[in-house]
Amino acid sequence: MTIVLIIVLVLFAIVILWAVGIYNGLIGLRNRVREAWAQIEVQLKRRYDLIPNLVNTVKGYAAHERGVFEKVTEARANAISGGSVAERAKAENMLTAALKSVFAVAEAYPQLKANENFLALQEELSSTENKISFARQHYNETVMDFNTRIQTVPSNVIAGLGNFKAEQMFEVEDAAQREAPKVQF
Repeated sequence: MTIVLIIVLVLFAIVILWAVGIYNGLIGLRNRVREAWAQIEVQLKRRYDLIPNLVNTVKGYAAHERGVFEKVTEARANAISGGSVAERAKAENMLTAALKSVFAVAEAYPQLKANENFLALQEELSSTENKISFARQHYNETVMDFNTRIQTVPSNVIAGLGNFKAEQMFEVEDAAQREAPKVQF
């Protein structure tokens, strides 16, 4: 009788340890998703900080292009305001489109294209766009790992008990905006 009780207790302990291991793994993945999102936000903040400098530099050469600058400013404000992943993706797509129009305006001004400040800002923005792209890719990979884990057996049982919910991917809705702004002249 004691041997049966010991076997049952050992099996029960194994099941508990197995469930705790799965739960802790899910917590770790959820935290990686949050960290990956934070990395996107770091790069987006860098982009937001560069935009006013870029706009002011271009404004000096193209003062009559007021509508373009207003669109960029409005798009930047919308992107900063936050929201869900889908809302942020939409706002970022609008900001990318607005930035493309700034660079289109800049192409019409040869003196601007040669301006050191503009060239430095252009390079910084290009670098930032690459970093944003890598951060989005890392975020989406992490979300995929997390979502796969909470949807597969047997961890889906623990995920359901722990109230883990699938995370959203950072997606670009408009196919034309899937590319980073082209800032080459």
